[in-house]
Amino acid sequence: MQHDAVKQYYDLLKHRRLSMLFKRLFDILLSLIGIILLSPVLLILSIMIKVDSKGPVLFKQVRVKQYGKTFKIWKFRTMVVNAEKMGAQLTTQNDSRITKVGNMIRKCRLDEFPQLFNILKGDMSFVGARPEVPKYVDAYTPEMRATLLLPQGVTALSSIKFKDESDMLDSSDNPEETYVEEILPIKMTYNLEYLRNFSLWEDVKLMFATVYYVLK
Repeated sequence: MQHDAVKQYYDLLKHRRLSMLFKRLFDILLSLIGIILLSPVLLILSIMIKVDSKGPVLFKQVRVKQYGKTFKIWKFRTMVVNAEKMGAQLTTQNDSRITKVGNMIRKCRLDEFPQLFNILKGDMSFVGARPEVPKYVDAYTPEMRATLLLPQGVTALSSIKFKDESDMLDSSDNPEETYVEEILPIKMTYNLEYLRNFSLWEDVKLMFATVYYVLK
């Protein structure tokens, strides 16, 4: 994190500490409201997942967050138990490991709802580069590591641009290689652009854009 390629972004964000404070306060308030309002939906989805297939309701996975620290991301389980041991860590569109209910809730991104608790806890933010597993973070260039200066998020410009990422991986003979060598560098270009233009107003715009594309 002390590389010259990272320092330029650090110096830029150093002058936006107030915006970073408001970002955290915004995350706390909105995640609390979201958890309260969506609690009936969370309960219904939990029951559906439990009835549909054996296994826990939540899927937990180690990801890398701000400053290179690790945490466990929470999602509704959309795949069979031990799916990671049965194939790649990436998921393609027609992945046989996805359950019936899982396929339905993934289309509307409902599997991301438990991340409201990650946000409230401070592991994530609503907007920011998606947290990757350590394996893919190890493939970052020095400049890419600058994206770890801000909290990792549920959505980002890169998430919107690559909303059909699973379709792209589905057509690849080697999904993990395609992701690391082709998709990840482009996503990081968008994530670095977000760092350069960081502001609370940009976060709000990206959140509305995400809702629009999900509904679309």
